[in-house]
Amino acid sequence: MELASSKITPVFSLVAFAAIHSLTASLPFKRLLVRGLGSRADRLYLPAYSLIAVLTILPLIYLLYKSPGRILYRIPSPWRWLMVSGQLIAALIAPRAFRDAPHRFKISSQLSAPQTPEAGSLNIRGIYRWIRDPFLLSGLVLIWLTPIMTVNLLIIYLLTTIYLFLGSLHWETRLVAQFGDEYREYQKRVHRIIPGLRESVKPGF
Repeated sequence: MELASSKITPVFSLVAFAAIHSLTASLPFKRLLVRGLGSRADRLYLPAYSLIAVLTILPLIYLLYKSPGRILYRIPSPWRWLMVSGQLIAALIAPRAFRDAPHRFKISSQLSAPQTPEAGSLNIRGIYRWIRDPFLLSGLVLIWLTPIMTVNLLIIYLLTTIYLFLGSLHWETRLVAQFGDEYREYQKRVHRIIPGLRESVKPGF
């Protein structure tokens, strides 16, 4: 019973994180923020959203630390440090992705009518010239380059991979609605997750 609980509890914690994460990223929630905060919503949303994400993932990290489950494999040195280096590089992708496309995350643009001046133009630059969803790539690299794998980690990582991929599909649906044919053409030229698989685009595409 205790063994089953050590697997079920982290799963419930992940589901709770995913539910809160999805709710706070939803357009209805953002509309509610705009009604309450007005123009301040754009400035305050992203820091608050990031803080909530960190706070809600901490219980899961604690549970996995306390009950990691049986070890499946342990990568020896020097390969372990190569994997950790890959994780550190992936951790730098997310801040770069925010910097290269701040207009994608503005609540005012997301809530505007599709394909209007208020919604803005796609304006491809930086990392988005080579990959459409750097957040999906960095998330997968961070979890799957973990040099020590346990049973509970594997379960959580598999579920997280599914959640990240479905979230990426939803995010791109929203981008198509916001940028229309401009984004559809971009999808034809740049891959979602594998950098350089297709032709990169020029800045400001």
